[in-house]
Amino acid sequence: MTNPLLDFSDLPLFDRILPEHVSPAVDVLLVKADAALEQVTAPDFPARWNDIAVVLDVATENLSRAWGAVSHLNSVADTPELRAAYNAALPKVTEFWTRLGADERLYAKYKAIDVGSLNTEQRQAHKNAIRNFVLSGAELTGAAKERFAKIQERQAELSQKFSENTLDATDAFAYYAQENELAGLPADVIHTARAQAEAEGKEGYKLTLKMPSYLPVMQFADSSALREILYKAYTTRASDQAPAEFSQFDNSAIMREILALRLEEAQLLGYHNFGEVSVVPKMAKSPEEVVTFLRDLAQRPYAEKDVADLRTFAAEKLNQSDPQPWDYAYIGEKLKEARYAFSEQEVKQYFTAPKVLAGLFKIVETLFEVAIAKDSAPVWKPGVEFYRIDRAGQLVGQFYLDQPARTGKRGGAWMDDVRARWLRPDTGKLQTPVAHLVCNFADGVSGKPALLTHDDVTTLFHEFGHGLHHMLTQVNERDVSGISGVEWDAVELPSQFMENFCWEWDVLKHMTAHVETGEPLPRALFDKMLAAKNFQSGMQTLRQVEFSLFDMLLHTSHNPSDDLMGLLNEVRKEVAVISTPAYSRTAHTFSHIFSGGYAAGYYSYKWAEVLSADAYAAFEETAAAAQTSSAGEDAGKTTVTVETGRKYRQAILEAGGSRPAMESFKAFRGHEPSIDALLRHQGMA
Repeated sequence: MTNPLLDFSDLPLFDRILPEHVSPAVDVLLVKADAALEQVTAPDFPARWNDIAVVLDVATENLSRAWGAVSHLNSVADTPELRAAYNAALPKVTEFWTRLGADERLYAKYKAIDVGSLNTEQRQAHKNAIRNFVLSGAELTGAAKERFAKIQERQAELSQKFSENTLDATDAFAYYAQENELAGLPADVIHTARAQAEAEGKEGYKLTLKMPSYLPVMQFADSSALREILYKAYTTRASDQAPAEFSQFDNSAIMREILALRLEEAQLLGYHNFGEVSVVPKMAKSPEEVVTFLRDLAQRPYAEKDVADLRTFAAEKLNQSDPQPWDYAYIGEKLKEARYAFSEQEVKQYFTAPKVLAGLFKIVETLFEVAIAKDSAPVWKPGVEFYRIDRAGQLVGQFYLDQPARTGKRGGAWMDDVRARWLRPDTGKLQTPVAHLVCNFADGVSGKPALLTHDDVTTLFHEFGHGLHHMLTQVNERDVSGISGVEWDAVELPSQFMENFCWEWDVLKHMTAHVETGEPLPRALFDKMLAAKNFQSGMQTLRQVEFSLFDMLLHTSHNPSDDLMGLLNEVRKEVAVISTPAYSRTAHTFSHIFSGGYAAGYYSYKWAEVLSADAYAAFEETAAAAQTSSAGEDAGKTTVTVETGRKYRQAILEAGGSRPAMESFKAFRGHEPSIDALLRHQGMA
């Protein structure tokens, strides 16, 4: 049979890809990519953009698409066999990309291209390519170049092991609770826990560290002892503080080596630290600018008031005079219920997954003048869905949607590309973009649809925002279409922008239906949610600042041979408002920076929040103007306006990475971003 990883006629054949296909396919594609590299770097090969693209870019795109399919399966459907095949091929793939990026012959060929012969998109892609050659070591020679290549290969290996340890440590833990420990937990969580225990032939109720199980325990379980058990297991995962039977998952040594390799890489490139390397392709100009930004954002008085409110409520209403770290989520939920007269569990009953998805599609269709419909494609698990997006009857993009949490699936939520929009140089035909949208939501129980928390809804909108950035692009040059080429600290703008609509009544009312009665979310309940929107926003902001500041300092001022817990404790002393147990090792599962591409870049979330809040203010301004115009009250009921949506789509989404993010932002807003809108949205103006 034909190897499915070598079939590029259409979409990946996920239902046919097996571990034994990985190595043969990778070997074939590497040989072809190597041959293409040799061909375009030959002295007599023309230094012309399209000539290089038709040979080299086509070959490397095939490799990227095949390896992307394998990497995706490794994240969402991990098995021992697939993991072994992935890890066996990883060094070979890493070696090729490292060698390609540092090839001085190819670098010289790109420098020889006549920039005047390129269109606007190609010029931006060419500019990025020259920069990336330098950052990839193309100007290094001799031993330095060889060492740089070794560093890349070892980092890829270590990052993969970090990710595996995090996943395995999360999957390995289970606590089988007795019924009397479960007071306060939602019925659907209890039902799922019992079903999972029964499936293993065990007594009790299986509680895990997966979010659909862990988070409800921390928020709703009346037993502080139960919360402590799960909290300690969660915060010591993959660390030296975990129980002895989980010691094989300890990430401590891996983290030290990754940090040392990053520092060495930076110094080989002529920088003082990895933070300086990280910001080169970003909007921020220096690590110092980032640190100043974060410290300016750390509004401690708001967070301190949040904690004082929690402690007072705990003492007066819950008889807890000395709350512990594992108590605060529970106290917060009780305080929110008391202050705003609703609970997350009450809200959750209205957010059935199918209804939420229909509501999301409705807002996207209205805002961006597109149509979304079910489509068909091979998938990796039952329950994975596939959709298409059309505009004016023409296919714009497609996406896979994988919502439920399960064993063997990496935690969190993310968007990844399957293929990019590209006016293909080999066929002259337009290739439309395809994306993966992955979440980790609880499954439905007793034949009922899955229920989402409002946070889950926000997560879905967030990832869809990334997907729209990838799929709605109108750029034809692959390396700057969609999210490609967008500065990393601006790439969260479209995702965080979409989150705002989760707080709009005219959007929300179309995406709710009570799981039992089918009734929509009552306006009175929404008003309570809105009143509580900024509940503990001071604490939440400081939590993100803590992660971001730790990440940047870790990659600038920290000595990799030192225990990073010392730095983390210093950052917590400066920023945090709740003490953390000495055993806590949350950095040991900080996948964003150790295996997820956000090293010295986690600040991007807060940086892009400034952009997204200011961008969303345009819709608020449009709505306010409509309410006072002769168009009547109905015109201003919603901030969803087609005109503003069209302008946003054209300036931000369609432009992709074809120009600097600041240019795109100013094309939409007419001014540089201001922090004022973010502080106002978070109640900290």
